[in-house]
Amino acid sequence: MRILIFRKGIKHDAKHLRRRFTQASLTFIVEYRGQGMFNNILLVLLFFVTCLSNVLHGAEDSSDAPEYARDPKTVFKAAESYEHALQVWKTPEEITAWIAANFSYDMARATRFSETLIAKQGPLAIYTPSEFFATKSGVCIDLSRFAVETLRAIDPQTDPRYILIEFNPIQIGGNIFRRHWLGSFKRNGKTYFFADSKRPGFIDGPYNDTPEFIHEYERYRNRKIVSFREVGSFQKHQRTPALKLKAPEKR
Repeated sequence: MRILIFRKGIKHDAKHLRRRFTQASLTFIVEYRGQGMFNNILLVLLFFVTCLSNVLHGAEDSSDAPEYARDPKTVFKAAESYEHALQVWKTPEEITAWIAANFSYDMARATRFSETLIAKQGPLAIYTPSEFFATKSGVCIDLSRFAVETLRAIDPQTDPRYILIEFNPIQIGGNIFRRHWLGSFKRNGKTYFFADSKRPGFIDGPYNDTPEFIHEYERYRNRKIVSFREVGSFQKHQRTPALKLKAPEKR
């Protein structure tokens, strides 16, 4: 949708203010020309279309779905099966390359994992790594399980772990979401983070520790992080104390 507003009878060389708002498929263009009440009307309209744009796109931006489309042209080591992948993949970079080229986010499954539907219908089984390799789709916890368990199998010295993040809750389509999963590993005394459904083909690091990453991630997601956990299994997170996010020390 494209909106262009101007006042008739104003010369083309008149002073005007032009603002452009572009989000996804929506583009709003408003031109201010002339003075007085007409400008006030335009300011109200500008406020309206800006709010409309935020409503239409805010929920999508806050979800755990990828911020960019997968790239099937990404170079990766192909494998005929998950068992074959365990033989040919050697590093987290090779796991991540396969994810970048193949992973699709399952929005319907994500809705089923909302706190609202889990409370009504009960928990849902997490894909095993072999199931994930076959379907090539899922949600954040499916992706993180695949990456963490695969890296443990091919390079256990990297100490792969799960990161469970708890955001302030949001509602998408009437369903409540707050938890997000990704993976981590260590290399040369530093910590790296990967298998994030928001940016599935990306390895973030190095970081000195997980709290340092969490502060950066909160800014990146533009969502308040209430707490986080570093856990060895996605099945045991309820028994692990959550770490509250603290403000970084001023230097």
